[in-house]
Amino acid sequence: MPEEETVERAREDEREGLSPSTQAGEFVREEMEHIREGKHGARSPQQAIAIGLSKARRAGVKLPPPKRGKARTKRQAKRDLAKGRRGGRKKVSRTRSRATRGTLKREGRSAASHKALSRQARSAARRRSARSRSTAAKKAARTRKRQR
Repeated sequence: MPEEETVERAREDEREGLSPSTQAGEFVREEMEHIREGKHGARSPQQAIAIGLSKARRAGVKLPPPKRGKARTKRQAKRDLAKGRRGGRKKVSRTRSRATRGTLKREGRSAASHKALSRQARSAARRRSARSRSTAAKKAARTRKRQR
């Protein structure tokens, strides 16, 4: 369950008209913090990102399922989106939550290290075309929050 602060930051991003992926970034950031704090672990940066995106969808961020990727991933993303749209929380199973946390706690912490995240960002950027990267950089510069 995401922290209230994270949900509020994502809502603020939505009010400012920022993209769903930017809103979801707040949840991914929170996930990385949790791993670093030792609340749980992850095997890879990709797993940590996936957990964050899932939480974002369940919290109501309108983030569509991936266009490419495994059918199972798309199916899960669709389910998360539907759960986020439904709103209203059903009581979370304490037993299942403990089991999940216990399993994740046994995973490593290095998935959220600066080195691992840097490697993930670089490899993700390399998979994109130069034009795509350039367009994204220009948009970032255009929509960047101005420091006062």
